[in-house]
Amino acid sequence: MTTNDAVTTLLDARRLQGLLTNKSGRVIAQYSFLNAEGSTYLTHLADIGGENPRRLTRGDQSIGAAAISESGTLYFAAKRTGEDGKDAESPSLWSLPETGEARKLADHSGGFSRIEVKGQSMIVQFPVHTWAANEDEHRDYSQERSESKVSAILHSGFPIRRWDHDLGPGQEILAIADLSTITDEFSEDLTADTARGEADSTPNTAGGAGTTGAAGTEDREDSAIPSATDLAFRYLSLPPGRLVDWAVDDEARFVLVQVEKPIPGQLEASEIWQIDVHKHGAPRLLIEAAVDHAYSIDAISPDGTRALLTREQFWTSTTNLSAALTVLDLDTESLSPVWPDADHWFDPVWADDSTIVATADDHGRGSVFIGDVTDEQPRRLVGGPGQKYAFAGLQVQGLRVVATASAIDVAPLPIAIDLVSGQISELANPASVIDGTGTLAEVAAEGDDGTAVRAWLALPDGEGPFPLVVLAHGGPWGSWNSWTYRWNPGPFTAAGYAVLLPDPAISTGYGQAMIDRGQQELGGAPFTDILALTDAAIERPDIDAQRTALAGGSYGGYMANWVAGHTSERFACIVTHASLWNTTSMGRTTDNASWDVAMRKQASTYSPHLFADRIEVPMLVIHGDKDYRVPIGQGQELWYDLLSRSKTPLDADGLTQHRFLYFPDEGHWITGRGNAEVWYRTVLAFLDKHVLDIDSQRTRALG
Repeated sequence: MTTNDAVTTLLDARRLQGLLTNKSGRVIAQYSFLNAEGSTYLTHLADIGGENPRRLTRGDQSIGAAAISESGTLYFAAKRTGEDGKDAESPSLWSLPETGEARKLADHSGGFSRIEVKGQSMIVQFPVHTWAANEDEHRDYSQERSESKVSAILHSGFPIRRWDHDLGPGQEILAIADLSTITDEFSEDLTADTARGEADSTPNTAGGAGTTGAAGTEDREDSAIPSATDLAFRYLSLPPGRLVDWAVDDEARFVLVQVEKPIPGQLEASEIWQIDVHKHGAPRLLIEAAVDHAYSIDAISPDGTRALLTREQFWTSTTNLSAALTVLDLDTESLSPVWPDADHWFDPVWADDSTIVATADDHGRGSVFIGDVTDEQPRRLVGGPGQKYAFAGLQVQGLRVVATASAIDVAPLPIAIDLVSGQISELANPASVIDGTGTLAEVAAEGDDGTAVRAWLALPDGEGPFPLVVLAHGGPWGSWNSWTYRWNPGPFTAAGYAVLLPDPAISTGYGQAMIDRGQQELGGAPFTDILALTDAAIERPDIDAQRTALAGGSYGGYMANWVAGHTSERFACIVTHASLWNTTSMGRTTDNASWDVAMRKQASTYSPHLFADRIEVPMLVIHGDKDYRVPIGQGQELWYDLLSRSKTPLDADGLTQHRFLYFPDEGHWITGRGNAEVWYRTVLAFLDKHVLDIDSQRTRALG
């Protein structure tokens, strides 16, 4: 496979985004694909309960938030094109029964952020005007703001933006509606095409021609769209603060909510409250805000008496980030540890009122664990050493769970796991199966303190020796253990590069001790671990030790910057994406309030900008203007320092060898189809120039 083929195949592939299930056995896949023009990714729904996936929704607008009821009815948010040919400003709420037609249930200015259905109750999260007490007021006040052409947002808390979007002007709230009030009558008859479309055995990658009808379906000339049923939503009264997460019990009697608010010493302190959705009692504070830790909501037990919470110990200059699974008794408000002898960070669900199933990173792979809530530790159901998959998105269906599975060289696919035997069965997959090239091996080494560390090594076809690219992962809490479309090894191996994927100190899946080794020295043990694994890789006869480069994004970009200032000419070039450069200015401009406090003590030692005058090799800087996690100012500071302080020689024309790939409309991740292709081609061309001494013209699309 050529480099061009590898990039195109990767970026044009249909992608599995998630699963929706109910206890009666229906499984729905959320998957994305390119629109008819090949310029934008659309997300739609497919039923994967049969031998082949059956596409359910259509059209040139994506499906947003979605949920499934026990009766099999789907509820989702989607825009539609009006009679004037213009798209609606906000997605509407639609229902689609297992057999029948789609119908619009409600409109809401600002759309729907999340939907949950329990019995005949629907609970939604959506943005609401801060003055509004009901939907009529929200509609009127929102229209007033729009017509006044006001864009200003007045804040009273932190953060004011998140990842790639501004927060506000409205506040996210919860509302409840009674689905039994929906009548069976339509104001107009539906004919011809419906949201269910035809029973496609293979989902079409095109968004579909023609205008968009009900719920993003393709309209035929003789079809009609039902008017909204005006499903009535009642706002729930929430405690002060920013809504972060929530869970509703199976009977829709109450909701647990996590809200953030500032307290002395902590800008993003969390509380957990219990809200009675039927107004039978006042909101009850279950977990108070704290300076040094917070609890997050995982799942409510089927009988509604207990809840799984994860206690996160904050990262500070004296404490390391850690996560511990706990169970909260909702009657007594007492907390108890769950699986206290286990050394993993879990993502759990309840299998029944006493049994828990959870995923976790596990030594460069993933595992699914199962055990009683009172066990000291669980047993591994599937995964772990000896296989290469990681698992995510567990959902219980009787005696099995459905989930997604992926590996470094296997794109996400839907699976079911038997809770008794652990047997895995693949489900119908609406996503593309990407046939990669080369092989996957492992590399082992020892850190400076004697700790065993490991990495994946993706190798091209052939005998080598191959030039090597080392990719540092982000986080820093993370692991190279699953598929990614952003830093995928495939295009690199297709271009002839071996790709080393190291899991150094602070990587997850190796126990808390691996986190603790590097948390207070971001440029210490993680750096030396990566070098040790690189040394081990270049000892192989199929690796060319004289032709190496290093790249990384986010914390991996921090590491790339740190390596650039501490390894002289060891690597031929460095690629740094969305990277931390000045940890002090980063901490005061990021949307993550914890960074400044955590890095204050380390900043004078481990901030990469202090070593700009030691950089001797060409660097490719990549940054998106809409990145609010690692703000664009970090890329600008780095670029200025590279041009004014680094020792990298000028080229034959007396010009800099550094480059800055800037994306005005992208955030922390490069998500646009065209921009993603430019990213891969620019990175590979930069590597070819400085590692292989091959001149490549800049991508024509860059202008």
